[in-house]
Amino acid sequence: MSGPRTVVHLVRHGEVWNPERVLYGRLPGFRLSERGQAMAQRLAEHFADHDVASVTASPLQRAQETAAPVAAAHGLPLGTEPRIIEAGNSFEGRRVTTGPGSLRDPRAWPRLWNPFRPSWGEPYEQQVARVSAVVRDARDAFPGRESVLVSHQLPVWVTRLRAEHRPLVHDPRKRECALASVTSLEFVGRRLVLVSYAEPCADLLVGADPVPGA
Repeated sequence: MSGPRTVVHLVRHGEVWNPERVLYGRLPGFRLSERGQAMAQRLAEHFADHDVASVTASPLQRAQETAAPVAAAHGLPLGTEPRIIEAGNSFEGRRVTTGPGSLRDPRAWPRLWNPFRPSWGEPYEQQVARVSAVVRDARDAFPGRESVLVSHQLPVWVTRLRAEHRPLVHDPRKRECALASVTSLEFVGRRLVLVSYAEPCADLLVGADPVPGA
């Protein structure tokens, strides 16, 4: 096995200011909370001694704000990539925990008939395809260096599942993709040789309020 060692990091955004606790999905205007801003700064520190060649984020505000300190720390422009946006979800804008507007509402049940696709939003396979294409583009554009892609929980998680040859259907409560976490795909040449996971903001996660699927 030969070729340069190239790493593409898939980063989940930091905590979002969301006092109504809705599933914000692709809705505009959801910014980082103060804790989320601290997470973004911590990520910049985490990547400070890495050979980062590019920093790219989903077009959504929370991803852009998470990526900005990383790009600034390396003197890089912040790129925007629609293909790593949050998964489409027909429940966005609704509360998804308890109380009125939750998934306990019988009117929501027809959208829940197929968890394998899933029937309530963008298919897992489609998410994997678009994010994996961006990973390959970054790998090929910056051989021997590192790229940071700031995205969202579900697209990152299903891309990792595929990289590890695991089924895409899963229990959302068991995703290993915390706020401001880093899922790293390491290549030698064009061959994926290692998938690793880190939580640079582990201490900041205590008391954080992630919304499911965010």
